[in-house]
Amino acid sequence: MNKLAKKCKDIIKTKVFYNYLMLFIALFVSAVNYNLFTRPLKIVAGGSNGLAIVFEDLFSIPPSFFILVFSVVTLVLGYLLIEKEKASSALVATFVYPFFVSITEKITSLISLSQSDIIICSLFAGAISGWVAGVTVKVGLSQGGITLIDQILYEKLKISISKSNFVINLLIVLLGGYCFGFTSILCAVIFLYVSSVVIDKVLLGISCNKSFYIITDKEKEIKKYIIQELNSGATIFNVKSGKSDDDKCVLMATVSNELYYKATKKIKKIDKNAFFIVTDSYEVNNGHNN
Repeated sequence: MNKLAKKCKDIIKTKVFYNYLMLFIALFVSAVNYNLFTRPLKIVAGGSNGLAIVFEDLFSIPPSFFILVFSVVTLVLGYLLIEKEKASSALVATFVYPFFVSITEKITSLISLSQSDIIICSLFAGAISGWVAGVTVKVGLSQGGITLIDQILYEKLKISISKSNFVINLLIVLLGGYCFGFTSILCAVIFLYVSSVVIDKVLLGISCNKSFYIITDKEKEIKKYIIQELNSGATIFNVKSGKSDDDKCVLMATVSNELYYKATKKIKKIDKNAFFIVTDSYEVNNGHNN
């Protein structure tokens, strides 16, 4: 008994257990999101969820059944046409997600949403969908469905995943617009935009810093300002101008978002001809200053 308990504890501590636990949580949240927001409000934002809404309206097919059949078909095609490892990552979601959709179907009897709040609901639904997709990608697994179709098209026809995903989901969104009106398309656009933003936040995190790449003739003055007043490190690169073939210096520095505007104004004040590029920084190691 002790050996069994110890083995269970060892399994729980593994990364695989954590990944699948997060996948189960994400799939359950996705099912609640579907039955609470997208299905009752007819937000057809692509994917098997969007198709399920359309097929329920046209043919009265239960969404959980449609999603299950669609997912199984794409899973089988995935096993036949692409690497089995890529297809197998969607195996759990193929059967677990339709089950979660089925058991959460009655959630609207507990929580009722007003049709007049469809824009706000689209924002929330998109945010939740983005979180689910971000978590799924982060743990290295797949939700299956349209994702597997994208991979099949890439493997067999060399169509980029981003292009095929865009075209397929666009067609589903337009089909939803045809069935439910132009409002459905507007809500789908809001849903997809918010979802894409949240996916980036989940995968990359929230940026608390800005990185500067500064090309200037007043290297010493700007370096002094960065180190002494901004209390930041500065790294110097020697580069050659492509236009004039002159030797130039590029300073790289990272500052907090709060100091961003102050830094840009001061740099321009020191050298009005300075050229700089600013990007978001998601991870900064301040172990040493140059």
